[in-house]
Amino acid sequence: MPPVSSSPQPVADLLADLARGLGALGVRWFLFGAQAAILHGSARLSADVDVTVELGTKSSRELVDALSRSGFELRVADADGFVKATSVIPLLHVPSRMPLDIVLAGPGLEDLFFARAIERRVGDVAVPVVSAEDLVAMKILAGRPRDVEDVASIVRAQPDLDVDAIRDTLRLLERALDRADLVPELERVIAGRSGAGPRA
Repeated sequence: MPPVSSSPQPVADLLADLARGLGALGVRWFLFGAQAAILHGSARLSADVDVTVELGTKSSRELVDALSRSGFELRVADADGFVKATSVIPLLHVPSRMPLDIVLAGPGLEDLFFARAIERRVGDVAVPVVSAEDLVAMKILAGRPRDVEDVASIVRAQPDLDVDAIRDTLRLLERALDRADLVPELERVIAGRSGAGPRA
């Protein structure tokens, strides 16, 4: 049985409706973003819910139709154009009035993220959640101040965090994006956690 996590009731209700809709469609998904950070130890509140969905043979229209039957509605008028431009489907969970952003999975690293996702029980539903290591890599890539704060919180809360695995993922991202700053940023955050200060 997956660990039980305490989440605000609107989040638990949204995830229950989402799991029902995606289960009926038969697609893989995982929770990431702020709500995953909270489950992995970040001490902050957020009204945003972000998930990645692998459509497989399904279309984005089939996804929207399935979720509309589970209490969700679109937040944009031109859904097809928005999805084509961003690979994101912005929805609203009508009962809770909470926003939900669905990121459509592509090939590559997200295959690893799916394979390493863990199951956590939120309220009455088992939710696939991105691993703490992969979430840290995502947030180092995003690089916003709140993402860096989440990384520091997760590092403090997860003494068994596989930092080498995070480094490996960040090196893959550095090669793919022609960057060289992601692993050093991780090391800086880790050094700040230990009070040693940034590495030279």
